[in-house]
Amino acid sequence: MPNVRPYLFTDLTLSICSKCLRKTEAKVIEENGNVYMVKTCFRHGREKVLLSDDPKYYRWCREFIKPSEMPLRWNTPIRYGCPYDCGLCPDHEQHSCLTLVEITERCNLRCPVCYADSSPDKGAWRSLETVERMLDAVVENEGEPDVVQISGGEPTIHPDFFAILDIAKRKPIKHLMVNTNGLRIAQDAAFAERLASYMPGFELYLQFDSFEEHALRELRGADLRDVRRKAIERLNELNISTTLVVTLKKGLNDGEVGRIIRYALEQRSVRGVTFQPIQAAGRVEQYDPAMNRLTLSEVRRAIIEQSGVFTERDMIPVPCHPDALAMGYALKLGGQVIPLTRLIEPHVLLEGERSTIVFERDPELKSQLFRLFSTNHSPASSALSLKQLLCCLPYAAVPEKLSYDNVFRVLIMQFMDTYNFDVRSVKKSCVHIAQPDGRIIPFDTYNLFYRDEAQQERLEQIRREIDAFHGG
Repeated sequence: MPNVRPYLFTDLTLSICSKCLRKTEAKVIEENGNVYMVKTCFRHGREKVLLSDDPKYYRWCREFIKPSEMPLRWNTPIRYGCPYDCGLCPDHEQHSCLTLVEITERCNLRCPVCYADSSPDKGAWRSLETVERMLDAVVENEGEPDVVQISGGEPTIHPDFFAILDIAKRKPIKHLMVNTNGLRIAQDAAFAERLASYMPGFELYLQFDSFEEHALRELRGADLRDVRRKAIERLNELNISTTLVVTLKKGLNDGEVGRIIRYALEQRSVRGVTFQPIQAAGRVEQYDPAMNRLTLSEVRRAIIEQSGVFTERDMIPVPCHPDALAMGYALKLGGQVIPLTRLIEPHVLLEGERSTIVFERDPELKSQLFRLFSTNHSPASSALSLKQLLCCLPYAAVPEKLSYDNVFRVLIMQFMDTYNFDVRSVKKSCVHIAQPDGRIIPFDTYNLFYRDEAQQERLEQIRREIDAFHGG
């Protein structure tokens, strides 16, 4: 009788060693109800990393794969292989759904957790000319970029902040966002009022990690509860579209997931919540990847169990990058919250097939939504409008009878680090960072290989080894 391995071998991919960043072969296995990546570096040995605690959901993600959407141009050639050629190189499999334009490394906080390693004493301001060059590179890649996020550091402290927004609004960008910790909004009423002038097609990506002092001090180094309250009050008064962004750490604030969603639903200005488990990159204090890592499936379960709104059928993989993104969409109507994602199967998102919309479970909901989504009184137009709405993008199509105020979405965005890095998956990354030299680099790889001089020197060493191996 042959011996049987204690796991199920399901896939083979490439990863990187968490110590030297050189590529390694990696198995994906199911064992004891979990999905793991197992990889071996010939210099540093074996690593076993948790990818998911829900094999069923992990396999379900494969049903949400769609044909890749390419940018209009490529920015770098293929020479060393992924992830050493960023980007975007012709081997990448997804255009930029969201592009960050970082206008400074400086910040008015020094958060213990910061993928950009920003602080009050770090970095300089990028000039208007440099920022416009970066925006133009995004436009050249995308034509009409879906979402551009002005980021940092803390972008609102840039001395030319509003001039940058003016430049961005002149570009053919569908939806403009600003990534902020909210301090300037809470402290300066005139600043917030000026932000309102950029509506519509404008949104704030507001840091909102916890209601608890101890959690905020561990993640942000300060008790920001009063700042958050004042910022939200001001944004509600002005009805500036806002997404609450939650950095999650296991055992610290993952028990607040449902409370944050329910709070967000009560706020006039809030259009949704994005949950981002910590990426082990940049400055990460009091964080052990083996103990504190949260997987997408764990966050998804917390939303389902804690929110009282979203069920198993509501939190689905996002087709452009199903390994890293999951979403739930809802409409806020007359004091009710109506989840929408439960009404569809993967083919609606991938092909727009109206036959798979499961209205039959609720005839009254069928009638209500049909009236909202039908543009020319046909089932086909209703299905198409629903497909357009159910997208991870914040500007997704809203029926004429509604406004963006009626939209509410929950998104899980998990970025890879050196431990769970998967070359197969990173090729589908759709969140990218623009560079002054015209490159557009995936968020995951930028924070591991390209952000600072030490990372780039390590990358150059790997490249030299590859050249030497090939006699280059």
